[in-house]
Amino acid sequence: MTIDPSAIRERLVKHVDCLASLIGIRTLHHPTAIEAAIGYITQQWSGMGYDVRQQTYEAVDGFGTNLIVETRGAKRPEQIILLGAHYDSTPFTPGADDNASAVAVMLEVARLLKEHVPRRTIRYVAFACEEAPYFNLGAMGSQHHAREARQAHERILGMLCLEMVGYFRDDPNSQKIPATIPRIFHPLFPTVGNFLAAVGNLNSWSLNWKFRRGFKRGSQLPLWSLNLPERVHEIRRSDNSSFWDQGYPALMLTDTSFLRNPNYHQMSDTPETLDYDRMTQVALGVAAAVKRLVG
Repeated sequence: MTIDPSAIRERLVKHVDCLASLIGIRTLHHPTAIEAAIGYITQQWSGMGYDVRQQTYEAVDGFGTNLIVETRGAKRPEQIILLGAHYDSTPFTPGADDNASAVAVMLEVARLLKEHVPRRTIRYVAFACEEAPYFNLGAMGSQHHAREARQAHERILGMLCLEMVGYFRDDPNSQKIPATIPRIFHPLFPTVGNFLAAVGNLNSWSLNWKFRRGFKRGSQLPLWSLNLPERVHEIRRSDNSSFWDQGYPALMLTDTSFLRNPNYHQMSDTPETLDYDRMTQVALGVAAAVKRLVG
């Protein structure tokens, strides 16, 4: 398949604009918006030829719905590589970077890999209810999916969590360092926000190494890879932590959120603040990494 980066960029713009501008705030308290987001993601995947399955569960104050598609592995179908992104926003933001950017990239990775025949199964999941008030209350869509997977003894070899992947800066000191990192280590961290981070816990180091090798085959975007203890609480602030809690290796792929983006959880988190050229490089790199992971 011939890859046209300009076409990928155009579709990324469309996805983010639809989710963050046309639909807007996406919470269970805005059921029309949630249904519209579910409809849009379903329409996109169905148009690519995927069969979309809904996984509905009871959240704190309503029902959350995860959306799932798969490409079954030809040799080792029981082994799964999962790429996921939450599609909800906070009640206070249209959520362009958080997390329409990630949903857009996930959709384009699924498109890029649609004709690939993998050895292992590729699973894509659009998660409900990542944001407050559901976060870490057992009501997140990713928590439900990870628990169900563990109870079914599914062999998820790696979960890749796309969490805010559209905001980049080139100016000096545009990248902050997590407050829980001891100051003695600060000189080891980048200070310019022009990279994608692949962050894992200590048990996910092998997944991170394999992901990095694959990403570099497909993208020119700088990639900062690191594995940290989970007591650095910033690395647990997305759907990857749901899979760590069930013993699965997982990475958070991120532009580092509030450590870089001043629009985090603000009404100013709008589509025009994103860098779609570098988002295209994210999509190309993630697709190459997933392709390597699944064989």
